[in-house]
Amino acid sequence: MDDFYEIDFLNVESKKSGDAICIRYQQNGTQRIHVVDGGFQGTGEKVKDHINKYYNAPNYIDFVLATHPDGDHAGGLRTILEDFAVGELWMLRPWLYADELIDRFKRFTSVENLKTRLKELYPNLAALEEIALRKNIPIKDPFQGAVIGEFKVLAPTKNRYLDLIVESDKTPEEHTKNENPFGGILSLLNEAGRAISDMISAVWGDENFSAESTSAENEMSVVQYAMLNSHKILLTGDAGRDSLTEAADYAPYVSLTLPGIDRFQVPHHGSRRNVSTEILDRWLGEKPLFRPDSDDANFTAIISASKEDEHHPKKAVVRAMIHRKGKVITTESAGICTSNNAPDRDGWSACTPLDYPEEQET
Repeated sequence: MDDFYEIDFLNVESKKSGDAICIRYQQNGTQRIHVVDGGFQGTGEKVKDHINKYYNAPNYIDFVLATHPDGDHAGGLRTILEDFAVGELWMLRPWLYADELIDRFKRFTSVENLKTRLKELYPNLAALEEIALRKNIPIKDPFQGAVIGEFKVLAPTKNRYLDLIVESDKTPEEHTKNENPFGGILSLLNEAGRAISDMISAVWGDENFSAESTSAENEMSVVQYAMLNSHKILLTGDAGRDSLTEAADYAPYVSLTLPGIDRFQVPHHGSRRNVSTEILDRWLGEKPLFRPDSDDANFTAIISASKEDEHHPKKAVVRAMIHRKGKVITTESAGICTSNNAPDRDGWSACTPLDYPEEQET
């Protein structure tokens, strides 16, 4: 068989969106399976069944990657590690760097105590580590410059990752700050305020993103790039503006000339807090002066968003993709397979891209 690829974005059915991505590709006669995130814990069986059905029931998976510690990404990977032989698990574990971080946590003087606390704060990663150690699966660190099969890691760097651990709301220092009787209530009110957005009609080309940044956990996301069958593919997890900027800065070192991506995973289910006009211009190109024809598409933008998730994707983000001649497809109704030269699948049909929203969030 000639070289091919198929990238499956599974629809994670929940009131909150999640990411579960299965990839099979063949380059120069070598075929590999690469799983990126597994949705929630309950999504794991769905990921396993998909791999068995469409990837010829393999016994072995080459690479499993947890982009970051959130449960809607890392949870389902437990099933994959348990039920398949896995060549390599790639994930970042905060506790490995406790000795480098100890001086930045005022409450801790013992490295071992800090390690224990960090494992408690990142239970999804700790669970994956436990399975991998029990099954003798090598665990590797996906820092910038790492190579995972045909995929190159563009972000994060180790230094920025360590800063994000300290900045995270999950860190021990932040827990101390929130230990007041109203902390939890205020946090919930703030989340509710962020979720509610009024809509306003907008002229073509206008983009209104959130002034608020995404979380430190999301900024920890591993950003991966691969050239498969002459197609430039970027997988972003829940990466935020800082991570996408760091990744773009590194692009020349993997011979990636920007702008220009053929398959673009829109980060964090289409959130307004993860992108900006400047960053999208850098990755995807600037908006044309005049509104392009709806059939004039330069790339495909894929958004992992649950049908039950009322808050994703944001219309402002969908608009921004279309502004740059993107065809936008989501997992709201069904899973998505983007492929080239891949084996045929019975019962699969072409996706209907989203229409251009004439309004966006205020």
